[in-house]
Amino acid sequence: MSDPVLDGLDEAQLHAVTTLRGPLCVLAGAGTGKTRVITRRIAHGVATGAYSPGRVMAVTFTAKAAGEMRGRLRALGVEGVSARTFHAAALAQLNHFWPIVAGVPAPKIIDSKVRLLGQAASELRLSVDAATLRDVAAGIEWRKVTMRSVDEYAQARPHGVGDLGAGAVRDLQLAYERVKDERHQIDFEDVLLACAGMIEAEPRVAQAVREQYRHFTVDEFQDVSPLQFRLLELWLGERRDLCVVGDANQTVYTFAGADSSILLGFERRFPDAQVVRLERNYRSAQPVLRVANALMRGRPGALELRGERGVDAPLPTLVRYDDDAHEAAGVAAAVKAQLDAGADPRQIAVLYRSHAQSAELLSAFADAGIAVTVLGGTRFFDQPEVRQAVMALRAASVAPLESGFHDSVRDVLRSLGLTDDPPPAGGALRDAWEARRAVLALAEEMPATTSLREFTDQLMARARDNHEPARATVTFATLHAAKGLEWEHVHLVGLAEGLLPISYARSFEEIDEERRLAYVGITRAVRTLSLSWAPGLGRTARQPSRFLQEIGTRILDERPARARAVGRSRAEGSRRGPSERPRS
Repeated sequence: MSDPVLDGLDEAQLHAVTTLRGPLCVLAGAGTGKTRVITRRIAHGVATGAYSPGRVMAVTFTAKAAGEMRGRLRALGVEGVSARTFHAAALAQLNHFWPIVAGVPAPKIIDSKVRLLGQAASELRLSVDAATLRDVAAGIEWRKVTMRSVDEYAQARPHGVGDLGAGAVRDLQLAYERVKDERHQIDFEDVLLACAGMIEAEPRVAQAVREQYRHFTVDEFQDVSPLQFRLLELWLGERRDLCVVGDANQTVYTFAGADSSILLGFERRFPDAQVVRLERNYRSAQPVLRVANALMRGRPGALELRGERGVDAPLPTLVRYDDDAHEAAGVAAAVKAQLDAGADPRQIAVLYRSHAQSAELLSAFADAGIAVTVLGGTRFFDQPEVRQAVMALRAASVAPLESGFHDSVRDVLRSLGLTDDPPPAGGALRDAWEARRAVLALAEEMPATTSLREFTDQLMARARDNHEPARATVTFATLHAAKGLEWEHVHLVGLAEGLLPISYARSFEEIDEERRLAYVGITRAVRTLSLSWAPGLGRTARQPSRFLQEIGTRILDERPARARAVGRSRAEGSRRGPSERPRS
């Protein structure tokens, strides 16, 4: 008689599912069925009596993923398993044990680091803008999840943040911690630190936790931070019933403290660990997988994905355009052709490295009458820096131009903080610069005879176009936001040096992370994949991404750039006026 829990598993999946005692490391490539393996392994353990559901903890990184895991377990007839994020599990333990240990309720969690940092800055009489505060907040998060003190953080990041020198950042972080402690509050990362501290310092807490949970499974293990791994070690104690599942090729959160060396070094920590490699891909057509494999070949922990779909799919395409506007129009034309051929818009995605790249794309898709949804972030025209720029340009339009149109736009944007050179690294300050630079790029495409009023009219019209409601839309997403998702048709744009890899990625480790981001984008495609790039103009001239050279052209269909067939050129559209733009 067949076992519904084990039915349909391939050989490697079956090995992982039936290995019920740890330590077990499952190296699961993109699209190889890792969630299926995790849930069926737990269900098999419960069905055979090896696990008691209430003593199983399955840890993942998002509440959505935890909910999906619980749903799959219910469908397999398993109830009572604790499927949670690290933070949810730690917070539950903190709220339970803090009153027992300290005799008072657990501290409240602050709702905004940035707000508290602003109050701390006021106490220090520091004038700090919102973007800088956001970057300082990100630095606090990184410091804590990598288990560094404030002084150790200053040594690791000695260049400061924005206009704040390293000393001022140190003082601001110390003031933030002081204000937080005075209010008997903790932040998100303190939840993990406090939970780990209680288990480490209080034997009765450690005993209670370890009696409650005996079998641990951790998904997305490549994204575990040193702090999360320390908490996991404390949960385990001397036991070894641990199963980890991950893919080093998809480590894309090192800026937030993720450390793939914990996954890659699993066998050193657990010499008796069994390792199972899942390399049979059930998502993507083989031509897509050949591109993904070529990009990652020779990287540490790389898996060789083999397609199992057996569908007839075309070679992924590579198109070089003249500039960003031409690329955006070309991608819009390609998507329109797919829609005209009957493709479901919900199965089409346009992926890019940063939100600033979406400005040209949004404009081109609005010209084409294609409705889009921006996933996992703010629409370009809703970004605070873009709204601020439009308002400032609108205000400046009431006075006669003292210089030419392009110089006037540049002057207004400089008054808001645009500099000739970008901030040296990523973060909120860099995002703000990129947004203002994207507005300038839109202006530079307009004729010199354009007025500020005409330009802002067009920007405001495009903002309205981008909010047209629609149930079935094409998806726009950054590569980070696209992780874990899939679409039949994927258009990966901006494969040029300075965009992917992004300009501030310079070290070997930073370039390697950019490569993994490209890999994530490629492996989102189920059937068709389109890659494109543009050299840009003038000061923004770019070379093709080094990743294209690594992939090679043998497995790509290089095509000539499409003509600007969607709508008219941006300049012609501006001469007609925003209300007269042709729609296709």
